[in-house]
Amino acid sequence: MSGQSDIRPSPISPTVDFDRDGVQHGHLRLPYSRDDSAWGSVMIPICVVRNGSGPTALLTGANHGDEYEGPLALFDLARRLDARDVSGTVIIVPAMNYPAFRTGTRTSPIDKGNMNRSFPGKPDGSVTQKIADYFQRELLPRADIVLDFHSGGKTLDFLPWCAAHVLPDKAQEKASFDAVEAFSAPWSVKMLEIDTVGMYDTAAEEMGKIFVTTELGGGGTSTAASVRIARRGVANVLRHAGILSGDVETAPTTWLDMPDGCFCFAESDGMIETMVDLGEPVQAGQVVARIHATGRTGLAPQEVKSGISGLLAARHFPGLVQVGDCVSVMAVEV
Repeated sequence: MSGQSDIRPSPISPTVDFDRDGVQHGHLRLPYSRDDSAWGSVMIPICVVRNGSGPTALLTGANHGDEYEGPLALFDLARRLDARDVSGTVIIVPAMNYPAFRTGTRTSPIDKGNMNRSFPGKPDGSVTQKIADYFQRELLPRADIVLDFHSGGKTLDFLPWCAAHVLPDKAQEKASFDAVEAFSAPWSVKMLEIDTVGMYDTAAEEMGKIFVTTELGGGGTSTAASVRIARRGVANVLRHAGILSGDVETAPTTWLDMPDGCFCFAESDGMIETMVDLGEPVQAGQVVARIHATGRTGLAPQEVKSGISGLLAARHFPGLVQVGDCVSVMAVEV
């Protein structure tokens, strides 16, 4: 963090007391003066459930506003969780980038901020940067374990997986992968990111936190199956952490690795034809998608070939693709 971020206080004020026992429902209030509300605020819903000493879990959804399994699971958990069933603290923020969630967009409609590329944030920056700064300085330091729900949003579709990153600290890495195992998604991934700069994941991991994330589908919607996975998974992670009593409800999971060469990108605009469905096997050099030119007839499609053998773990979702878009992601069974 910059010296400026260390000195300036956050403009966000919580309406909950993080150190009080019981169940509290409130908001993180961020002043936001605008044309239709001179003294307005962005009001981010938050729930805190605390019962004495013990570990703290920070649970977040809608880091990107068009991903719905997390908000569905977390609004439900906030409604049902009883403090008597908790040992420690559960902090629930179902819609982290609340402005984006309200409009169903990946980035904020206020400043076009991508929350997951905005850390450590700035207390005197844009709305998105101010929210990131509050998480960086106020919420992440409280947490022992962090679960951040993602799915593919409007532009990607994934196999339903839970994931953690390969880390330099192998004890931290093992603790994170143990939590992934406890989540019990159909697929578990040792995840590789295209770019880790500014990510919430990176901020949490650099603080030494156990960090777990998901990709539970996509297409800008959810399914009954993906929401069931999310609800069971968050309860399992809390049981695994010792915050909820009871045994983890295990389900079969297949571990995947994302080695170098797992990403394929479009090198032209056009209409995409997916040649392989999610979960199907792929050989190195196999055509996984074709991109058809739409400006004139008679042109051969561009073929997108996999760089590795494995299975198709994620794919571009809309029917039209732009140059530079991620077309597909391969993974290898461990």
